[in-house]
Amino acid sequence: MTKYIENVNAYLSKMKIKQTYISMKTGIDTKKLSRIMTGAQDITSMDMEKIAQALGKKPEFFMSEEFYVPEVYGLTPERIAFYAGNPTSRQEDIAEKLVELVENLDVVMGAKDRFLNIARE
Repeated sequence: MTKYIENVNAYLSKMKIKQTYISMKTGIDTKKLSRIMTGAQDITSMDMEKIAQALGKKPEFFMSEEFYVPEVYGLTPERIAFYAGNPTSRQEDIAEKLVELVENLDVVMGAKDRFLNIARE
């Protein structure tokens, strides 16, 4: 296994990034990516470039002998999100309706609690 692959694996592990995400971002087949990441298949310079780009880095970042994964403070699973592209107008309409639904549920549930509290008194 090359130093590049070792470092990428360390980075993915530390940052809790799944290979499926890398596969989606790079267009590299998941099975091929798995073979590359385990060292069963040699990695090409084009694949190195794609993987590094998907991670927002340059290939040189992963080639260092003294590789260091930077600490990311304040990130918890609850705060991590991903960007899936610009929504269509239909998706925006659905999102607005969902927000309205949640707000209405909050109002209804709040009213229910008020009625129950009145009934207890």
